Amino acid sequence: MSTSKTNYKKIVLAYSGGLDTSIIIPWLKETYPGCEVIAVSGDVGQGTELDGLEEKAKKTGASKLYVMDLKKEYVEDFIFPCLKAGADYESYLLGTSHARPCIAKGLAEIAVKEHADAICHGCTGKGNDQVRFELALKAFAPNIPVIAPWRVWDIKSRDEEIDYAEAHNVPLRINRETNYSKDKNLWHLSHEGLDLEDPANEPQYGKEGFLEMGVSPEQAPDKPTYVTIHFEQGVPTMVNGQKMGAVELVDCLNKLGGENGVGLLDLVENRLVGMKSRGVYETPGGAILYHAHRVLETLTLDRDTTHFKAIVAQKFGELVYFGQWFTPLREALSAFVDETQKTVTGDVKLKLYKGNIINAGVTSPYSLYDENIASFGEDGGVYNQNDSAGFINLFGLPIKVKALLDQKRSGK
Repeated sequence: MSTSKTNYKKIVLAYSGGLDTSIIIPWLKETYPGCEVIAVSGDVGQGTELDGLEEKAKKTGASKLYVMDLKKEYVEDFIFPCLKAGADYESYLLGTSHARPCIAKGLAEIAVKEHADAICHGCTGKGNDQVRFELALKAFAPNIPVIAPWRVWDIKSRDEEIDYAEAHNVPLRINRETNYSKDKNLWHLSHEGLDLEDPANEPQYGKEGFLEMGVSPEQAPDKPTYVTIHFEQGVPTMVNGQKMGAVELVDCLNKLGGENGVGLLDLVENRLVGMKSRGVYETPGGAILYHAHRVLETLTLDRDTTHFKAIVAQKFGELVYFGQWFTPLREALSAFVDETQKTVTGDVKLKLYKGNIINAGVTSPYSLYDENIASFGEDGGVYNQNDSAGFINLFGLPIKVKALLDQKRSGK
């Protein structure tokens, strides 16, 4: 639903403390005189970005700030289902995509609790996040109108946003020279804007302060790091033999991956709204987990399930990227994925070296790999190589029949 000239009295704002949402508070107060603005921030692992947020929100006009601790829910209920599915979007590991429905769900719950007249977000009219937020809000607060300032105000650029902030004494942590658009959470960090808007420009991985979750491959250690990850039914539960909770485990792998320059992605992607955009992503722990999970599935899933699951993974990734998390189809695909994961249990050993993730061994009590059958040596009579001739004759029968009929029709 779009905003109107209704004089809203109480507005709940999805608040990050970044440039967009920082100036939205005074803008709302000007646009809807006398309205109360309640700021809501979802903690999905932004870390120090949340420091001083309450003081800043109130200083710029909010009546209060809710900070929802969503880290455990985010990892267990959003990240891990995507990991089990093997879902990505054009190689992007969905770091922003699956955080938005998690945050929006909590945002809607607070809006209902506060009897809000409207919900506001700071997503731009060119981006995917506006869709992700609003589709989730439709699922949990279908009767509350949505205000999207970027679709209605006169501000047209981030420079103009900074002008507005300076004119309204809104404190900022950025300046015009370092004004990358960034999104950070427990799973990833994205970088957009400035020199990255031209795909011809190489990302400045080696520049101090550009990367925040790790180092460039060139700056990584000259010695490899080995890591062993244990999975139970597709869910990672241990690192190097140490049992960990979901949030702790992702943090641990982020550290190991970041130190070894793992998980960098430079991507020109196809946005839902129809344009191409260029982004640089840091997903060190996620890259390790996705790689390890795929390796384990090569051992534990049969051929037909593996191939069909790849189709499901693509559709799953599209649904998440397009903001359709709270839909019957996503839930049905998750049910299928969960069925496939019943045997995805075991240990995967990986070698991390200068941006590379290298297989170093995999074991599972549900392994479908039989060394005797796969061997070039004696297999004990399990596989009769003579059987393959008949198999090929039947498997190739359509090809042979067509060739014979083509010859007959051509008169040869």
